[in-house]
Amino acid sequence: MTVGLVLVSHSAKLAEGLTEVAAQMAPDVTIVPAGGLAEGEIGTDYDRVVAAVQRADRGDGVVLLYDLGSAQMTAELAVESLSDPEAAVVADAPFVEGTVAAAVAAQGGASRADVLAAAAAAGAPDKEAPPVTSGADAERVELVLRNEVGLHARPAAVLARRLSSIEADVSVILGDQEADAHSVLALMSLGARKGDRIEVRARGPQATQALDAVGKLVEENFGEPG
Repeated sequence: MTVGLVLVSHSAKLAEGLTEVAAQMAPDVTIVPAGGLAEGEIGTDYDRVVAAVQRADRGDGVVLLYDLGSAQMTAELAVESLSDPEAAVVADAPFVEGTVAAAVAAQGGASRADVLAAAAAAGAPDKEAPPVTSGADAERVELVLRNEVGLHARPAAVLARRLSSIEADVSVILGDQEADAHSVLALMSLGARKGDRIEVRARGPQATQALDAVGKLVEENFGEPG
């Protein structure tokens, strides 16, 4: 089982579109859109949100994300009305980035508290943090991206998930930009495209294993058709 997600939006199309994006990165996570009014108009529907929470709960709890202020109110009211209000929680996080981060965390088997924390952290990236793999002791390898979309949504999620079980700090460098390879959002921010040459650095007990794993993913085009 995994933590479920409910996306509360004033727009049904916005909630459905974001659900589609997040599902590409977290295929095993139940993500339920709850956008718009029953008549298809702009707004939030309390009954729709309650029903979405019930659908999303597979036993490990639910995290709700919302787009605007009144959607937060609707989400909180829905949680309070549940027979077990402790089964769900509303995240204070950016709608798009928070959803992506939460979905990837849930896909990795994170607890509800950790999924909530991942969503919240997506709203406050520490851009001043030093690179986690700086130093002469870091192992490194250069790779050329051959898959069609480079390090964008799904490939970035595949990479981050693959590294989640490996004990090593890993970063990906493109030009003068460096990103934590465990962060989908950071990887996507590089804007790495097909044909780009990236450098991967790793440090830690399983640094070599981490570099081998990244190299294999690049070689296999992250599972995309060749």
